[in-house]
Amino acid sequence: MDFKGKYAFVSLGCPKNTVDSERMMGLLKLDGYELIADPKQSDFVIINTCGFIEQARKESFAAIDEMLELKRSGGTRGVIVSGCLAERQKEQLLLERPEIDSLVGVFGREEITRIADRLVGDLAEQRTVFQPAPIRALPDENRLQITPPHFAYLKISEGCDRLCTFCAIPKMRGKHATKPIEQIVSEATALAATGVKELIVVAQDTTYYGMDLYGEPRLKQLLRELDQVEGLQWIRLMYFYPMYIDDELLELIAGSQRILPYIDMPLQHADDTMLRRMSRKTNHLDAEKLIHRMREIIPDLTLRTTFITGFPGETEQQFQNLADFVGRHQFERMGVFTYSFEPDTPAAKLPQQIEDSIKNSRRDRLMAIQQDIAFEFNRRQTGRTIDVIIDHAVPDQPAAWIGRARFDAPDVDGCVFVTESGQALTPGNIVPVEIVQGHGYDLVGVAV
Repeated sequence: MDFKGKYAFVSLGCPKNTVDSERMMGLLKLDGYELIADPKQSDFVIINTCGFIEQARKESFAAIDEMLELKRSGGTRGVIVSGCLAERQKEQLLLERPEIDSLVGVFGREEITRIADRLVGDLAEQRTVFQPAPIRALPDENRLQITPPHFAYLKISEGCDRLCTFCAIPKMRGKHATKPIEQIVSEATALAATGVKELIVVAQDTTYYGMDLYGEPRLKQLLRELDQVEGLQWIRLMYFYPMYIDDELLELIAGSQRILPYIDMPLQHADDTMLRRMSRKTNHLDAEKLIHRMREIIPDLTLRTTFITGFPGETEQQFQNLADFVGRHQFERMGVFTYSFEPDTPAAKLPQQIEDSIKNSRRDRLMAIQQDIAFEFNRRQTGRTIDVIIDHAVPDQPAAWIGRARFDAPDVDGCVFVTESGQALTPGNIVPVEIVQGHGYDLVGVAV
C-alpha cells in the first residue's frame, strides 16, 4: 500500500455521525492516507458536520471557517466538508464559502477516498458528491475508532420514518433503513475482538428497527444475538421512540447477560396539545403507563429522556404540565433543549413562535427541577458499591481516574471520580467502586 498523504479530521455532532467519521477514516487508512492530529501539518482536512439545530450549525460553520483560514495561510492544501450540514445545504454551502474544495453528503461517505485522491492530485473537475439514501443502511466495518478503545457506538439503522414537525433529520438522512441482523452481529463481534467492552446501540429510531426489512420490529431478535457476543460486557441502548416497546422486550432487557438496565427514550413533551403539534403520535397517559411498566419489569432501571421547551404555541400551563410530569416520574437522567427554529420543517410555519427569553427561562426552570432529582439520586448511591468502567486518568493526579457507572452514557451523563486502593487501574477496566459522596451531577468513590 502506497503512502498517499496526511489528513486531519474534525468530527462533530451525534454518535451516528461519529460512526460515519470512523468509517471514512477507516477507508482512508485502507487506501494509504495517514491521520494526524495537527491540521497545520496536513495535506487536507475533513470536517464531518452536524446540521440538526441552529447551535450545531454554528459550531459546524465555525469549524469550517477556521480550517478555511488555515488553508488561506498555507497550513493545509484543502478542506473537505461532509455530513449533515453538507447534505442539508448542498451547493448553497459552496456559494457561501467558495473556498471549500469538496462537499460530501451523508451517503457520499463511501466515496471519500476518491474525493481525497482528486484533491491531492489537484483534480477539481467535481466538487460535490451526493448520493440518494440507500434502501439498506450502509456497512460500518473497517472503522478507525476515535472513541476510547474500550467503548464504541454500533449503528443499527439509518434515517427515520417519523415526521416530527420540529425535526429535519429525514431530510438529511432519508427514510428508515435497517441494517441486517447478521451484519450488525458481525460488526459487534469485530469490535469486541479489538477490545471493546461497552457497545452503545444507536439509531434515529431504535424501536422501529427491522420494520422496513422484515415487515415487523425485530429489536428483540437483534438484542438476543448481541447479548451472546463474547468479549462484550456492557450493551447500552439509546434513542428509543415510545412505540413498539412491549413486555417481551422489557423482560429480555431485564434478563440479559450484558444489556444494561439503561434506556434512553426521548419524550420531547408531556402535554397532549404540544405532542399533537409536534406530531409525536403518542400522549402523556400512554407515556405514563409505559414508564410505570418499564420500571416494574426492569429492576433499578435508569431512564434517560429529553424534552423541548418553547415549542411554538406552548403556553405557561402546557409548560407546567411538562414540569409536573418531570416531577412525578423522577427521571434519573434528563436533557432539555430549547426549540430551534428550522426553516425547512413544518414547525417553522406554525403560529405563536416563542421568544428566546421565554424558551430559555422554561429550560432553566425544568433543569432546576431535574437538578434536585439528580442530586437526590446521587445521595442514594452513597455507601453503595457499584461497577464502574474506567475511561481515563485524571491529569496530573496519580491514582485518580474518571469512569462511568451503568447509569452514565458517554458525553451526555455524569461520571464517577475513582481513587485507586491498592490495585492499578487501566482504561477499560470494569471495577467495583464504593461511592463515598456525590459531587454535583457526578460521584466520587474508591475502587475496592
